[in-house]
Amino acid sequence: MTDYFLGKEHGKAGFARDITPALTIRPGTGERITFQTDDAAHKQMEEFRDLGRITATRNPVTGPVFVEDAGPGDALAVTIHDITLGPQGWSIYIPGAGALAGRMGEEWYVRQVPIQNGTVQLADGVSTPVAPMIGCIGVAPSEGIRSTLMPSYPTGGNMDLTDARPGSTVYLPVEVHGALLAIGDLHAVMSRGESSFVAIEVAGTATVSVDVVKGLSLRAPRIDTGNELVCVGLGEQVQDSVIMAYESLFDVLVTEHCFSREDAYTVLSAVGHTELGGPAGSREPDPLHPLRAVGAVTVARIEKKYLLPRK
Repeated sequence: MTDYFLGKEHGKAGFARDITPALTIRPGTGERITFQTDDAAHKQMEEFRDLGRITATRNPVTGPVFVEDAGPGDALAVTIHDITLGPQGWSIYIPGAGALAGRMGEEWYVRQVPIQNGTVQLADGVSTPVAPMIGCIGVAPSEGIRSTLMPSYPTGGNMDLTDARPGSTVYLPVEVHGALLAIGDLHAVMSRGESSFVAIEVAGTATVSVDVVKGLSLRAPRIDTGNELVCVGLGEQVQDSVIMAYESLFDVLVTEHCFSREDAYTVLSAVGHTELGGPAGSREPDPLHPLRAVGAVTVARIEKKYLLPRK
């Protein structure tokens, strides 16, 4: 069930404040917006196996959506209600990309992956249940154009976090009036960290609703999965991204849940967990090595049962 449908013809190659909105909505109404994505670039990768011959937009995001009353210093709350998948996905190795480049070598590898009855057929005799999620979700920056490929940004982008799934709410820092939300890069299933750089990519639709949290100034996105609270950390070094993620989670406990600094420290040292985020890095890549990540993304998470009101 949806109130608005944005087709894949609204796909864009970046996030920017000067892109004409495809839709304007009022926040907090509960109205649902469906974003359609495509896999034209993956089809061309199978055909050409040469990035220089790809004419389709790589990792397009559909939108953007102008959200009334959203302004700098606010957070956009995007609740994911449903993700529908096409009948097949793609497993692709692009030479030089990802943690397995040393094992895969210089030859392209492209596999069509069947998706049927809620199951992803990875290989002969190897299947897994679908676990659909949104790889690329973000809002416009205050200046410039931000890529839908690399890196991840404080305003979102190609974060590739498995937590961006149905039932979760993604909170994005707003930098421009109207926020300009765009969504793309769906996955049928993805390993946490997506260290191979490409998961089981798939075309489909994502249905969300949008609200604005006034004055919730975030350093980077956060996700409420229903069971956990997840904060994103970005840094030039892995440890820098760990520190940013942990600090953000610490601030949630102290400023939003009335923990003392000492209590927050003790709780996080026991039940606050970190892990690698997506593979896109936190800084613009070297133009000579455009698929090699620079910097790191980390997520810090805590089960929400530890965030119950304090006595």
